[in-house]
Amino acid sequence: GAHSSAIARPDAARATAWEAVRDRLRFRAGQPYDAASEFVFTSPHVACDPELAAYAAASFTPQRPLVQAAWDLMRRIHADFAYTPNSTDITTTALDALRLRQGVCQDFAHVMIGALRSLGLAARYVSGYLLTQPPPGQPRLIGADASHAWVEVYDPAWPEDGGWLQLDPTNDRAPGDDYVMLSIGRDYADVTPLRGVIRGGGADQELKVGVTVEPLDAA
Repeated sequence: GAHSSAIARPDAARATAWEAVRDRLRFRAGQPYDAASEFVFTSPHVACDPELAAYAAASFTPQRPLVQAAWDLMRRIHADFAYTPNSTDITTTALDALRLRQGVCQDFAHVMIGALRSLGLAARYVSGYLLTQPPPGQPRLIGADASHAWVEVYDPAWPEDGGWLQLDPTNDRAPGDDYVMLSIGRDYADVTPLRGVIRGGGADQELKVGVTVEPLDAA
C-alpha cells in the first residue's frame, strides 16, 4: 500500500529483535507467504553484498530491536556520507556510493536499502517531494525543490501500517506531513519519474525539473 508509518523516535515497547524479522522473511516450504519478502533481494541498483552487511553490522548488534537498529543505521549514514550534488549519477549503485561516501538522496537511500537487505531484511525505495518552505523556526530540508528519496524498512511490530516504517537518511529523520509520497519500488529503477528516448535535436539538450510544495490552508 501507499500508506506507511513515520516514526518520531524508536519505541521501546515495540521491540522486535531484528533477527526475528530476518528469520520470518526467509523462505521455508509450507510457510505462509509474506509480501514483504519480495523486497529482500538484489535489485538493479542495490546488490546484497558482504561489504554492505559489514557496514550495517555496527547498528544491528545481536537481539537489538529492529526499529532501534534501523534508526541508528539512518543516523550513521547521515553522519558518514556527504551530500554532494553531481558527485554521482543515475547509474551509481549502492556499493559505489558506499565506497564514495558521498552522493545525493538517491544514493543515501540505496546505501541504506542495501545495508538492510544484505542482512536479510526487507527494505524499499520511496520517491516523492518535500515541503519547499519549512514552518517558521525549522530548517529547510535537503532535497526540497526537486524529487526526493527515502527508505521504508519492514517491521511486523507495526501491523497498523502494514509493517513499513519510513526513514530518511539524507535528513536524519522520520518523514512526516512535510513529505509527499509518489511511488514505491525496489530501488530508483522501479520509480524513475521519466523514461524513454528523445529523437533528434542534437546531443546538447538538457531536462530540468523544479517543484514547489505548499500546504493547503485548513478549510
